[in-house]
Amino acid sequence: MKPSKTVFICSECEFRSAKWMGKCPSCGAWNTMVEQEEEPSYPAGAGKTAGRSLFSDAVDTGAEAVPFDTLEIPEYMRSGTGLSELDRVLGGGLVHGSVVLLSGEPGIGKSTMLMQISATLGQTRRVLYVSGEESQGQLKLRAKRLGIRGENLFLCIETNLRSILRQTDKLKPDILIIDSIQTVYHDEINSAPGSVSQVKEAALALIHRAKRDGISVLLVGHVNKEGGIAGPKVLEHMVDAVVYFEGERQQSYRILRAVKNRYGSTNEIGVFEMTDRGLEEVANPSEMLLSGRPKGVSGNCAVCVIEGSRPILAEIQALVTQTFFPSPRRSSTGIDYNRLQMILAVLEKRLGMRFSANDAYLNVVGGLKLEEPAADLAVALALISSLRDKPVPDGLVAIGELGLAGEVRAVAGIEQRVRECVRLGFTTILIPKKNAEAKKLSFPDAEIVPVGSIFETLKQFGA
Repeated sequence: MKPSKTVFICSECEFRSAKWMGKCPSCGAWNTMVEQEEEPSYPAGAGKTAGRSLFSDAVDTGAEAVPFDTLEIPEYMRSGTGLSELDRVLGGGLVHGSVVLLSGEPGIGKSTMLMQISATLGQTRRVLYVSGEESQGQLKLRAKRLGIRGENLFLCIETNLRSILRQTDKLKPDILIIDSIQTVYHDEINSAPGSVSQVKEAALALIHRAKRDGISVLLVGHVNKEGGIAGPKVLEHMVDAVVYFEGERQQSYRILRAVKNRYGSTNEIGVFEMTDRGLEEVANPSEMLLSGRPKGVSGNCAVCVIEGSRPILAEIQALVTQTFFPSPRRSSTGIDYNRLQMILAVLEKRLGMRFSANDAYLNVVGGLKLEEPAADLAVALALISSLRDKPVPDGLVAIGELGLAGEVRAVAGIEQRVRECVRLGFTTILIPKKNAEAKKLSFPDAEIVPVGSIFETLKQFGA
């Protein structure tokens, strides 16, 4: 057997190089080359056992093809986790035999959530919680703080992949939780836990057991300094669902968002509040996001967006101030930076407003990220309001996409949005004229104002 040597592997495409490079020549990603020891080469006839031993049963026997009509749906295709917001994001619950990757910043509440759902799932299912980062005492202390008890909940402090699979075969759990996948290692791979080969091999073995035995697996994934999931990019392709925890550790609110889901929509979000009793669901995110909204202050406008199947009202704040630099500064939190630049260019070109001589700061309150263009009109009104230092009426909501010619384009789900605005007490609702022509909306408690362009908006509500 030849001795091992050091190689550099790209965490995005697994390109191998004998030396470190800032940019991967294969996929073009920057700063993705990770140093690790290359696996030793075995002499002819010896065979390589790393990775194969974990799947020896599948290699020896093989999988038999069966007629499609003979397949049966499991008795419990989905299991409720006890957190309706998490079930919403997953598409209705935890799917039988699925693999879910949960990721987020350190201290955001990943382990707390998994401990909470373990208590609920443990009432009807057998749950195996494997931790490679905390001791039994630490887990017991957290469970006591959260008030968690369960006869069907088993804890295992282990990082060796073989031992984890042995415990899985022994207990035969319905739910398997791995906290975290970056701490699990295969003892026949000569690299540190968390490396590209270790993470890929561990995930492959766990996915194989999940599909073979019908176990629902929840994997916790660390994040790198750029905010992406640490390890190979192929990890996100291998699992059935990828769920991100968003929010600031200093704030109490957390947002759960799915970026991949084979069994449901990726547009749903779940909103939680971190308390001393753990994560508590926020049943009405709109009231939470609008709580503490200032009255009679310029640069503030409300908008209604649709996240998945439900409308959510958000507060957009803008601050436009005179710049002291040759190039004005632009900052955006919660809305795409390029979208902000486009809206500023439209307002300057079509309305003649001097944003080029001012710094512009934009923020969506509560840590919510608005990705749909229906927020364009509210962003434009907030920017104009701050520039002219004239408040937008407190009871006004603006909904619509802004085109490059200054026109306000139609958006989907307008009736659902308007109904949510009326429910929360808004009295004036700006909607695109095309939406008003296509669907007649009548609400006695609110005035529906159709606008065809940003010019009409300022003419009726000069901010």
